[in-house]
Amino acid sequence: MKPRLARTGFKYAAALAVLLTILLPWHADAQYGRGWRRMRTNPEEVRENELMEKAINPAFKDDVFTFARLRFNAERGWGYGGGRLWDDDSPEADLNVIFRLYETTSMKVRPGVNYIDITTNDLRNYPFVYVAAAGRLVLDDDQAAILRQYMLTGGFLMVDDFWGDDQWQHFYEQFKRIFPKREPVELTLDHPIFHTVYKFKKKPQIPSVGAYLQYGVSYDPGWPYEKDHDPHYYAVYDDKQHMMMLICHNNHYGDGWEHEGDDHSYFDTFSQPMAYPMLFNILVYAMSH
Repeated sequence: MKPRLARTGFKYAAALAVLLTILLPWHADAQYGRGWRRMRTNPEEVRENELMEKAINPAFKDDVFTFARLRFNAERGWGYGGGRLWDDDSPEADLNVIFRLYETTSMKVRPGVNYIDITTNDLRNYPFVYVAAAGRLVLDDDQAAILRQYMLTGGFLMVDDFWGDDQWQHFYEQFKRIFPKREPVELTLDHPIFHTVYKFKKKPQIPSVGAYLQYGVSYDPGWPYEKDHDPHYYAVYDDKQHMMMLICHNNHYGDGWEHEGDDHSYFDTFSQPMAYPMLFNILVYAMSH
């Protein structure tokens, strides 16, 4: 039987890369801030790209895992804050994720940033796609249809980086353009995605680095009128109960990756024990279910 993802035209090895990965120990003393220094020291970035490229067998250079980020039109209304769009935290977050995957797993990973558009030709090559600043996403009918087809034929979206009721309501309206008859299902802590590789005793929550350093909290307090600051994880399933989308609300994984080197406490509290291990869980779960 062909693997499910093969129906979309995804490469077999790329689709199963995470499933076949052997994760190396992710120790509590994992090197602090390596990615931060790398982004600001171009020779180091070049060296690490060369290491990743050398690890790829030329005969299978297209059959490697790619961390792909979705480009989209964005809403700029009040309550969305700053100028954050689809590229929030990039390129540092993307490059840090790519190097950490290379460093701590046996995966073969494509170096460099990979921005993709909402087109069938772009999406069909990537079984896993990351969406940042989800509370600002704006879709037209054609884009909604393309994303619907992408997920129904095996693609997976990780949705991140939005807080509070206003941003949730905006995202939900866009979500219903994709799936008018489906609803997100909130996951409880006993769901396998929280235990696939690393075992979590509570739902991970990664705040923006500025919120943590200024207020010492695990959430973004920019919406003081909000009563609910807890992290919420919602899944969207197809008719066979395969997860197609994971929505990480009241979370900011991008900052956990981008700012891993800004502050030791932030790294030790969020980047090292939550932002990277939960991403590994999500990848393994998405690719193996």
